[in-house]
Amino acid sequence: MKTIHIRGMPADLYKQIWQLALTNHRSLNAQVIVLLSKSVGDEEHRNQQANILNSIQSRRFKIPANTPATLELLREDRGR
Repeated sequence: MKTIHIRGMPADLYKQIWQLALTNHRSLNAQVIVLLSKSVGDEEHRNQQANILNSIQSRRFKIPANTPATLELLREDRGR
């Protein structure tokens, strides 16, 4: 198992993680692992959503550049 050392961690963040660990009956180490796992999972989920949205946008119908405006077409129809 790998080891990570964190330098320069703000004291308030350390206290928040420590409080979460106490609340969840975990060691500080176990709480950090849980938080990192959730964060990585959330990031992967965001990337999947972005890929899906990009796929949807790429399949979206695009109006050709030389298409007349809807208002112009309505006026033309009313003029008949």
